[in-house]
Amino acid sequence: MRKRTRAAPAAGLAGSLLKEVRAEPGRLPESLASFALRHLGPGAGPTVARLREDHPEADAAALRALVVTRGRRTVTAEGAFVGGPFLLLIPLAFCGALLTQVRTVLEIAAVEGRDSTDPQRAAELLVLQGVYGDTETARAALDPAGTRPGRGDGRGRVAAFWYLIARMTRLLGLVTPDDAAGRRVRVGRWALLGGVFLVGLVAPLVWLPYMAVGYYRGTTRLTDRATVFYVGSPDPRSSRGGRLDPVMARAGLRAMGSVLLPAVALFLVVVTDIRIAGGRWPVAVIVLTTSCLVSGGWWLWRHHRRRRRAARQDP
Repeated sequence: MRKRTRAAPAAGLAGSLLKEVRAEPGRLPESLASFALRHLGPGAGPTVARLREDHPEADAAALRALVVTRGRRTVTAEGAFVGGPFLLLIPLAFCGALLTQVRTVLEIAAVEGRDSTDPQRAAELLVLQGVYGDTETARAALDPAGTRPGRGDGRGRVAAFWYLIARMTRLLGLVTPDDAAGRRVRVGRWALLGGVFLVGLVAPLVWLPYMAVGYYRGTTRLTDRATVFYVGSPDPRSSRGGRLDPVMARAGLRAMGSVLLPAVALFLVVVTDIRIAGGRWPVAVIVLTTSCLVSGGWWLWRHHRRRRRAARQDP
């Protein structure tokens, strides 16, 4: 059996998608579905065909499990690329994760013999993401002749930036508006998010395990819905298991290292009693800022180097 290494399919497309959705933030779901159909649809079918070739003994259920496992792991690995000092890169990272999620859904459809380039797939994506209740309404919304300026147009740049991020978090499944949890639970979750954000400004890699878990759960919910939609019932062979995923384990270790770096640096400042202008605070600010940029820059460099290597190995 030949071993294939596939780069994240959205690696080179996230920037192009971001340019499109920033023009009309309110039409993010429709723009995503149309963009994915054009750029990812043609590759989903051949990918499933190669998967069948590499696993001739696998039935449809086994192929779906492979597609879901690989897609979920890729989304988790790619999507965890969010760092505190690089807030402007968050929409780019979210676009990459969204496209990888959509690619996985298109591959699930291809396993069931559906044409991954059929415009119907775009409408189905909008239904699976919970944007519309049925494919007929979704198809009407995707019709270029019937498009209307989306909500969020005319906002200031900062407001549009946060509005776009908020919509992306909902599509990714990181935030669920219909969550049945009580008010205290929701408040607790937002408080946790705020705490992680503040700590991430100093130790950016603390985002990795937090976002990895969020992406893992959001992608699992989406692929479960896609399996029910295309197959008619949940797929027990698409197992999630109780074992710790290696991607999340590595994210946790990197996060610990990210916290350890500024902690050690601050400890050395206190022990050596380094001062600027007679005080320790200027030194502490410099140390925290430097450690933040060093750890975040190192992760950014590693992320792009690994992605380029995977792209070179991709057939």
